[in-house]
Amino acid sequence: MAVQYDESQIQHLEYMEHIRRRPGMYIGKLGDGNSPDDGIYILLKEIVDNSIDEFTMGAGRKIEIQIDDKVAKIRDYGRGIPLGKVVECVSQENTGGKYDSEAFQKSIGLNGVGSKAVNALSSHFLVRSFRDGRMVEAEFSRGKLVREKKPSPTSERNGTYVEFEPDGDIFPNYRFHLGFVEERAWNYCFLNQGLLLAVNDKKFQSQEGLLDLLKRHVDDTIRYPVVRVSGKDIEFAFTHGNQYGEHYFSFVNGQHTTEGGTHLAAFREGLVKGVRDHFRKDYDPSDVRASVIGAISIRIQEPVFESQTKNKLGSTEVSPGGQKIRGWIVDFVAKEVDNALHRSPEVEAALKKRVEQSERERKEISGIRKLANESAKKASFNNDKLRDCRIHFDDKHERRAESTLFITEGLSASGSITKARDPRTQAVFSLRGKPKNCFGKTKKMVYENEEFNLLQHALNIEDGLDGLRYNNVVIATDADVDGMHIRLLLLTYFLQFFPELVENNHLYILQTPLFRVRTKSESRYCYSDAERDQASAELGGKVEITRFKGLGEISPDEFEGFIGPKIRLDPVVLPPNMPVERTLKYFMGANTPERQDFIIRNLRVEVEEGAPVLSAEEGN
Repeated sequence: MAVQYDESQIQHLEYMEHIRRRPGMYIGKLGDGNSPDDGIYILLKEIVDNSIDEFTMGAGRKIEIQIDDKVAKIRDYGRGIPLGKVVECVSQENTGGKYDSEAFQKSIGLNGVGSKAVNALSSHFLVRSFRDGRMVEAEFSRGKLVREKKPSPTSERNGTYVEFEPDGDIFPNYRFHLGFVEERAWNYCFLNQGLLLAVNDKKFQSQEGLLDLLKRHVDDTIRYPVVRVSGKDIEFAFTHGNQYGEHYFSFVNGQHTTEGGTHLAAFREGLVKGVRDHFRKDYDPSDVRASVIGAISIRIQEPVFESQTKNKLGSTEVSPGGQKIRGWIVDFVAKEVDNALHRSPEVEAALKKRVEQSERERKEISGIRKLANESAKKASFNNDKLRDCRIHFDDKHERRAESTLFITEGLSASGSITKARDPRTQAVFSLRGKPKNCFGKTKKMVYENEEFNLLQHALNIEDGLDGLRYNNVVIATDADVDGMHIRLLLLTYFLQFFPELVENNHLYILQTPLFRVRTKSESRYCYSDAERDQASAELGGKVEITRFKGLGEISPDEFEGFIGPKIRLDPVVLPPNMPVERTLKYFMGANTPERQDFIIRNLRVEVEEGAPVLSAEEGN
């Protein structure tokens, strides 16, 4: 039977209502704050971006961010929104000051959507503009004006104040992680030298731009001092380390383009060209870029991004009718890399040694890599190893961000998750036994170990993240000693061979309930002793408490509540100044004296029925 389609099916949505009905079009995925690209951080970014644009235009050198529970407050000291247009600028379609390229030459956003999206998606939104001794204030709820204060005298310095509380109906159970906010603050400062940014009174400032950025993300294992070059509207920096993979930070007009784009591709190409030109040798591009740590920042007029969240640059020209971005960046980077190598024999020698080492390693594993790839292709990925989902990466697909691979231990756990999952977006990979400890091993081990080889092929990350098939990679192991050990072995595998998967925030740990507390009429699932005790007290009466020993004990019907909309995921986040190699050596290397000392210092003696028992302090 054909579905009726006539005038009654045609709807008109007001601008703010459209944002609320289709938030993903404006801020990407929603999330709960456990990922740095979740919607609440995009809301914060949209407001701070406006303040950054003021700084870029030479108005105001300080921005203050305050996170109080679920409310974000932002104060800048720029020019302030023109007082007669405050309400319109934060609530009306196609209203803003960035359409005039003279006023905002190279700002982050030009479409005037950002603050309006924040307004529409907040249960509480307050804006104040201070300008030349006068102030205007307006308060909104879910995009609708509830109170407006007409211009009045003020002693406040010029600028804008915005506070908002994301709507709990759209962002259920969200929370701001200060670590993610602080990392954004650092990036703003690296790209805007001299800017003073405060997050809950913690101050951030950079004087050397991308050089400071890379210094913060590398340790003393780098092969040579960071090379930094700055030109008109372009800056880049790079060095080589000992880790696997390529590591980049890319920015356009101060915006962190986490998915790269035109400028990053050109930077990578220019780096290879510069090295080849200098040494007059046709090195394989993968050998030049292996273990590189680099950053690039450009400023262009009217940038074109591939989505409202501005994570990927799509522009091909510097400006309408101007030079092509790719050619401009490739030529500049290649020339300056060549110059840098001529200026520093130390850097020249160290870089050449690193490239030739990568070349040798690639040739050494070429034979075993070919055999391993053939073996992986023959493996049955749709039986007991990988139960795939129906969609994968597609930039135009609404559910792209939801594509998930659960890595489980054993067939019973994978069987339960498989029966409960959403087969459209969730896949399951089943490990057989405990993985090997791969710390300190070369990538040859990945191809020699069947489990590791099949896992890298399931993810399609053998040659980097460009073909990554799942946006979210979730380690789902039992909450016992063996499960924790397997989790640690998998973390070592990813950090050793595919650290960019972690750095780009694709890796998570699945939280599963430890207890079920139930009466005849109600069941509650608890993730800690405290939640168990609270549920027992609230349910009252005679309760039955079940302690889950493993994922295989949880029925598929129960699992639906744990891997569905209420899924609890802990992101695996690397502190920027954490020395990965040293940290892995500490936990996964030989039984080092440092680790022995730590264990001894954190042991305490308990007496149980007269017998002395050694146990670790809680939390260690």
